[in-house]
This record gives sequence, structure tokens and C-alpha cells, in this order.
Amino acid sequence: MSRVRISGRGRRRLEGGHPWIFADDVTATEAQPGDVVAIHAPDERVLGHGLYSSESKIRVRLITRDEHAPDEAFWCGRLARALAARRRMGLFDPAGACRVLAGDADGVPGLVIDHYAGVFVLQSGSQGSDRLRDVFVSALLAQCGTPRAIVDRSDASVRRLEGLEKRVEVLRGELPEVLEVREDQLLYEVDVLHGHKTGHYLDQRVNRRRAAELAVGGDMLDAFSYDGLFGVRAALAGARSVLCLDQSEAALERARRNAERNGVSGKLRCERVDVMRDLRARAESGARFAVVVVDPPAFAKNKAELAGAERGYRELNARALRLVDAGGHLVSASCSHAVRAEHFVQLLAQAATLARRDVYLEDLLGASPDHSALMVLPESSYLKCAFMRVDD
Repeated sequence: MSRVRISGRGRRRLEGGHPWIFADDVTATEAQPGDVVAIHAPDERVLGHGLYSSESKIRVRLITRDEHAPDEAFWCGRLARALAARRRMGLFDPAGACRVLAGDADGVPGLVIDHYAGVFVLQSGSQGSDRLRDVFVSALLAQCGTPRAIVDRSDASVRRLEGLEKRVEVLRGELPEVLEVREDQLLYEVDVLHGHKTGHYLDQRVNRRRAAELAVGGDMLDAFSYDGLFGVRAALAGARSVLCLDQSEAALERARRNAERNGVSGKLRCERVDVMRDLRARAESGARFAVVVVDPPAFAKNKAELAGAERGYRELNARALRLVDAGGHLVSASCSHAVRAEHFVQLLAQAATLARRDVYLEDLLGASPDHSALMVLPESSYLKCAFMRVDD
């Protein structure tokens, strides 16, 4: 049986609740990359079992605190538990989309499974989850019937840290020419082979709904709009006009098609721009909007990038605040897990000072509940979305 022995510091961290063991706390190893390993304390007690990585700084990710190693039935049970939770949430809709399995937070380290209208997309980010891929393909077929397709979209940059090559392939079935998803009354298309993440930002579902309510009767600016769903949803809810800004023409073309399929193309304009520069120019020209949404890519993927991210978030939000009508709202998101929620709020306060606006935090939300946030794993609570009222 593969095994690791950890230091006293590692034992204290594990017994304190956190499920990750870092390389500096592994004192002995008898394992191959991706193995399920028994985790031994310095006194050789078995503390549980985890997935081992030979390359990552996160050397072992805890699976179970049980003394018995997990078998295939164990993994099938983890998928069944995750599916049952999404069904209870009312999010596992045959015509809709949701995150079925949220990796470490759902007890399957490194593996994400998203569902898009009958198409399942797996994304593996670790050596151990690569070894488990086929087990979960079989489990999906057993528990969800015959899907339209199963896709392996394992091309995230985190694979480099695990010494893994990128991989994109259709494992089962055939993809439709256009994959269309329904979210409440909203229709949108998803490109599971080339789009961001597994094809779409499912984590913003609740925040899109809230932002749309604020935009009724007013003008919205959707910055870093990607496929335009903050804006399209707002137009559907009754926004007067929406302007989508992004640097990707392919994403903006999807936004235009999404507007057309929802019957709101007359309300929505798209412009390909350098968003940071464009926001400054618009503010200087005196442009104003009832609602401004800023949802940029992650500014900090680790703690080493935190200082640069702080500058970026301050400046971005200061520019955005100058574009908000008095009494209007700024909706600002951060998906940088290294920026904790309280820190993000501090950066927004500093941006308000730079912009010389009176800003009031009305709400601070996270990801849609299908993106599990495990209490003992703060890294799984990565998305922050602040809803702020702005006055002069």
C-alpha cells in the first residue's frame, strides 16, 4: 500500500481540519504519482487517505479520514452525494447547467464536472484526478443515463504545476453543432471545447440575477463581459440599454448571438476594447450608467501576485466608480482565491476614496451554491461579488 509520513506540523494542520498537506510537511514517501496514499503521523498512526502528487506544492489532498483505503464504490458514492445535493438545490435541470462536482470541496480532489444540457464536461487538475477519470466516466453513465456527450476538458494552466500535459477530447457521444442552455428565462450557448473554464462561468448565476434586478429601467455597462450574460440577463429583466466590453471578439460574437436568441439584440451593443483604458476614457468623457459590472479575470493566482492584484483591483474599481450615476450601483467581482473577502472589501473602500465617491456596500455574495464551499477549505470560497450603491 502506498503511504506518506508527515511532520508534526502537518499532523496538526490535518487534525485541525484543513485537507491539504504541503511538500514541506512530508517526511517520507513510498508512492507513485497520483496514488491513493495512507497518511501516517510521526508516530505511524494512520490519519486517513489522500491523493498524492509528486510535483505540486500541495503534496497530498485528503480524501477520507477513515483507516480504510477508498475503492470504486467509494468514488461512486461521492458522485451520488454531489448529484443529490444539486437536485435538492433544484439546479440539476436536463435543459440547464450546473457544477455537478466541485473538486476538493466535494471530496474528489482535483476533479470538476460540469453539466450543460445533457453534456458532461470533466476537468482534471491533478495527478490523482487523472487516474480517476475513467472511474467517474463510468459512474456518470451509471447514475445519469446516456448523456449527449462526455468531454474531457483538462487544459487548465494548473496542470503545469502537476507535470501534466493539457488534454481536450470527446470521450462519449457527439457534441451538437450549437449547445444551448436554459437558465430560468435566459438562453445562452456554450463552447465546451474552446470557451473559458469548462465553457462557461456557472459560478455567477445568482449574481447575474441580482445585477439584472438593479438595472431595470436603466443603462448597464458590462465590463469584461465575456459572452455577455450579465448584460443579456439585464436586458431581459428590463434594462433600457447594455454596453458589453471585452478584448475577445469571439466572446463578443457569442454575446451578440445570445442577445439575438433572447430577443434583446436591439438593447445590447458590444465593443472590443482594452477594458482598463476604455473605462478611463469613458469616465473622462462624462459617460454615466445606472449599473456598472466589472468581472475581470483573476488578478492573483497565488500569494506572490497579491501586491500587483491589489493595485489592479483598486484602479479598476476607481475607474468603474467614476462611471456610475448618483444613486446607481457598481457590481464588482473577484475570482482571485488569494484575495480573501474582507481584503477585497478593503480594496473597494480604497477605490471609493480614489474615485471621490460615497459608496455603500449593500451585499457581498459568492458563487452559486453548486460551487461547493467547504468550511475547512477557505480556498474553495474563491468568488466575491460586491453590490455597492454609489452617491456623490
